[in-house]
Amino acid sequence: MRVLGVDPGLRNMGWGVIEADGGRITHVANGVCHSAPGDLATRLLSLHAQLSEIVARHYPDTAAVEQTFVNKDAVATLKLGQARAIALLVPAQAGLTIGEYAPNAVKKTVVGVGHADKRQVDHMVRLQLPGVEIAGPDAADALAIALCHAHHARSAGRLAAAVRRAS
Repeated sequence: MRVLGVDPGLRNMGWGVIEADGGRITHVANGVCHSAPGDLATRLLSLHAQLSEIVARHYPDTAAVEQTFVNKDAVATLKLGQARAIALLVPAQAGLTIGEYAPNAVKKTVVGVGHADKRQVDHMVRLQLPGVEIAGPDAADALAIALCHAHHARSAGRLAAAVRRAS
């Protein structure tokens, strides 16, 4: 299973692609989409084009996107929500199923602690994907989201198999 993880952001949208084969997980690629300067529509279009190119280049089987948290700045939250919509739209246009995970769920899955900081997430991603060169903190977060999705998909598959055996 090839998983695309996306860390939504209007200025910087992190992405990471991993390959999960049973218990073996390998790094495929990662990076950061930077929105073009201009008005909101231009920036969103830029992110859409870049993420569409990544999907076309890496052929993921599924995608995972981090859920947005609400902060005190309503305008910033709305803009982040629009960037998140691009992160959901592009994989949906490619016909992919999409998992959505809260930031604390990603950190708990990858680090073991729901309130881990960015350094801890980066460290654990590097441990799980030895030798990976990470394009930056947003890409590390995206790889963590992909790892979280792979873990949950593997667990769901084991649960479904156990239910089938019990029936």
